[in-house]
Amino acid sequence: MKQAIIVHGWDGNPNNCWFPWLREELLKLGYEVIIPHMPHPEEPTIKDWVSQLASAADEINEESILIGHSIGTQTILRFLEQSNQKIKASFLVAPFFELDLEDEDDESRAVAKPWLETPIDFKKVKGSCPYFYSMFSDDDGYVPLTNVELFKERINSETLVLHNRAHFEIFQDLPELLVAIQKLNK
Repeated sequence: MKQAIIVHGWDGNPNNCWFPWLREELLKLGYEVIIPHMPHPEEPTIKDWVSQLASAADEINEESILIGHSIGTQTILRFLEQSNQKIKASFLVAPFFELDLEDEDDESRAVAKPWLETPIDFKKVKGSCPYFYSMFSDDDGYVPLTNVELFKERINSETLVLHNRAHFEIFQDLPELLVAIQKLNK
């Protein structure tokens, strides 16, 4: 059976933004869908989030797809780096290697720092996943568009920049993402 695992973002949960909608759409396409509740979402840590994804993905296989939002995308990349498991594809919404934290408080900067500064072995990441699709918004207050080129360079990601989608957290659906997933299965 096809499997999709959706990893929510910082301060998120499995029931916010477009996750429930995507779950229903993927079920219609024959996917088993898992949306783990990540530990302490208000203060995400690499160790705890990668561990939670690994335990949620205990039956992951080469037909599985991983879908992440914001810090959930970092979780996916770090999971792929640390595991030897090969998957079919990764879909990354508002992914980042750089963040705009100018308007954030010291606590938020401290939480973000390890995610930004802990190196990732991109060769291992690409060895675990042959296809990456990354979606950005031209008005994201956290993820600057400089990330578009970084994702192309570092993981050979196909990219899409949408207009006026902010950080994608206020939307209840994301049809462009569903189209990208459907193309993968053709």
